[in-house]
Amino acid sequence: MQFSRSKNSPNLLANAVKVALLGAAVNSTIVVAQSADENIEKISVYGKHNKLILESGTATKSNMALMQTPAAIVVVDKELLKAQNATTLQEALRNVSGLGQAGNNYGIGDNLTIRGLGVNYTYDGMYGGADLGNSFNPTRSMTNVESIEVLKGPATGLYGIGAAGGVINLVEKKPQQQDAFEVSAKAGSWNSYGIGFDATGGLNDQWAYRLVTNHERSDGYRDLQSDRDEIYASLSFDVNASHKLLLSTAYIDDALQIDSIGDPVRIMNWDSTSGTPGMLSAANLPNDPQMDEEGKNYLGVQLTAQQREQLATSILATDGLKPYNLGDGSLISPLSKPNEGEELRIKLRHDWHINNDSTLTQQVLWRSYDSEFARQTGAYNYVYWDRRGVINADPRAPLVIDDELHPFAARRQEYRRQVAQEKTWQYFADLQLGWSLGGIMGEHLLSVNYENREMALKSWSIYDADSAKGDNAIPYILDIRNPNWATGDIMDYDPSLRSNYDKSLDAYGISFQEVLYLNEQLTVRAGLAYSAIEQAYQHKGSDRAPEASKELDSDDSGMTYNFGVNYQVHPQLSAFVNIAKGRTAYSILGSLSDDTTSPNRPDSESESLDLGIRFTALDEDLLGSIVWFETSRTNLRYTNPLYNDDPKDPEYNVSVTQYFYDDEDESKGVEVDLNLALAESVDLNLNATWQDAIEIRAQERSEQKKGVPEKMASAWVNYQLPATVIDNLTVSLGVSYMGERTVNSASFGLPTAIIDSYTRWDAAARYQGDKYQIQLNIENLTDERYYSKALFLGGLPGNERNVKLSVNYQF
Repeated sequence: MQFSRSKNSPNLLANAVKVALLGAAVNSTIVVAQSADENIEKISVYGKHNKLILESGTATKSNMALMQTPAAIVVVDKELLKAQNATTLQEALRNVSGLGQAGNNYGIGDNLTIRGLGVNYTYDGMYGGADLGNSFNPTRSMTNVESIEVLKGPATGLYGIGAAGGVINLVEKKPQQQDAFEVSAKAGSWNSYGIGFDATGGLNDQWAYRLVTNHERSDGYRDLQSDRDEIYASLSFDVNASHKLLLSTAYIDDALQIDSIGDPVRIMNWDSTSGTPGMLSAANLPNDPQMDEEGKNYLGVQLTAQQREQLATSILATDGLKPYNLGDGSLISPLSKPNEGEELRIKLRHDWHINNDSTLTQQVLWRSYDSEFARQTGAYNYVYWDRRGVINADPRAPLVIDDELHPFAARRQEYRRQVAQEKTWQYFADLQLGWSLGGIMGEHLLSVNYENREMALKSWSIYDADSAKGDNAIPYILDIRNPNWATGDIMDYDPSLRSNYDKSLDAYGISFQEVLYLNEQLTVRAGLAYSAIEQAYQHKGSDRAPEASKELDSDDSGMTYNFGVNYQVHPQLSAFVNIAKGRTAYSILGSLSDDTTSPNRPDSESESLDLGIRFTALDEDLLGSIVWFETSRTNLRYTNPLYNDDPKDPEYNVSVTQYFYDDEDESKGVEVDLNLALAESVDLNLNATWQDAIEIRAQERSEQKKGVPEKMASAWVNYQLPATVIDNLTVSLGVSYMGERTVNSASFGLPTAIIDSYTRWDAAARYQGDKYQIQLNIENLTDERYYSKALFLGGLPGNERNVKLSVNYQF
């Protein structure tokens, strides 16, 4: 398919409703199957394998075909998600280069990254909960999702407030005129089961509906339970040839257990001892010889020779360097409670096709999300550490109770209960106008956006005896291998109210974009935007600061831009360059200040440069891209080390600037994505990423950013067996590789801790009948022991080998 603008194609602009655009007129053109029972099954199949991807206009809100688009964008269609039985966004990560789990993820919500930087999440272009520190947002389901579109890099001009890494757009299912119904059921390992229903059809020539429901539950590997109920309802109304309305609603009620610790790294600091990993004795673990100023007490915990030998015997060569393998056990305390979330979304969209070359799309959305959970934030197993010149200073020391050493004890535990609410209003409008002058054609795009978020958060904490203020401390974990758990409820332990505040954010902007089709080969896209963010914050009283504060506010604004050039060397080969600048709130949940010596942080800015090539072959059954990128989040604040506001300190100095604003999170690398279909019997999705993601703090460049791998890759292949072997049977094989990730923390005595790389194999088999489909998926074929996420000083164990059987019936 060659998409080319010319004088002989005056109606191309009217095709803007073909593609799912972020915030623009986004209806997919559907190739309706010949029978009603195929309508749901093939609702996102476009007749050719890659047509959905080739026609996606996500990056530009324009009619540009992908081969003409100067931006890095990846599209994943429904068929691939179904083959993998991906039921959540996290399970769909494998299909997009550069998309991964955030480092130090406490296991709450998705918390994903693109190129090691933060992302935003949208449903058909309208935000559905942001990242930006808003950790109580949900884990997103694929139940009502047709396809996933990923735009990499900042896109403030097109989509308003947005993160540096990019935007993940979930294209939702839409009403269809042709009647179709589907019932689905699934069952699998860990007592997992689910049942769903999908119905669509026309009420008359103008009205159509869609209803999607889902219930699923699982005990989960390592007791990571999940329970989810979902209802999606939508109603479309074709007023006339020019106007179309779409009302869509979503209700999700879920409860997902949180593991914020996983397998912890034992805090063994090898720089503090003369011993080497795997070769230790009591002599290598000397006590601290220093005493306090009165000469009465040692500064560090004193262990007997026998205790030091016991401690040395407990230490593995991997301690301090890698997580301690707890097997199928976990440190998920009964005091922890699942993240119980309740979400309601209501959206109204109006598409007005003014004429063949002009379209106005308006969308308004209201969203409410409530969340409550209790989780552990710390359970540190201190083994040996010379910290600031003191060996094993309490409480960062091995636990000794009544002269008994507990080498595997967890100290300084904190449990936190959090209750949060968020309500959001959004309005997006996009006016698209086509024009031609001589041999040049173009598209104007004028966009406006407004977003209001009202948030409230309360957080309580309880501690063990190392940090508890009262007499009702939670017990130490004496052995992380076989924990002795506290009983009751977190509120039984007189928790302290740590956070209690309301936060609001208003973001608005206006942008203009111009697309120029200079000739058959050369396309230019340029945009300029003004955006502003206003925030208000009110502390409502906590145990540390009981008095409510006055409401504080801040605002910042600025201009952003994007500029890209695409040159189609050949109908099957194009090259592009794109530069962009974006801006967003530094933190959605961060507090504000009225101290003139400590001004509020300005909005975070971002910059990106992409150089890429795209290619097609085999009558467009092969589609691939290679992109070199450099993306960064800029103007981050840090404190001037020369600034000192303590008048008692001899280095007191307030005459210098308190803050600098040139810290950065920077990522550069190469991304490869490829889709291939051969003879309608073989489908292949392949992607790979090489990235150097670092942090620049006080002009010092870090090693690879915590939790972000330098290398990752994935492949998934479907093969439909010949009818002479077994008719209508498709077998699939997938492999995912994740490189080594750091979980180090010098401030915790772990300067070089990592979680190992891994390779995981998955498989599936699907039989397609006339009205039904049976599919078996096997995850982790070789039963590899691996870590799916980098946590704070630990790794979250990935699923052991498991199976899932699903059945779909259409009528």
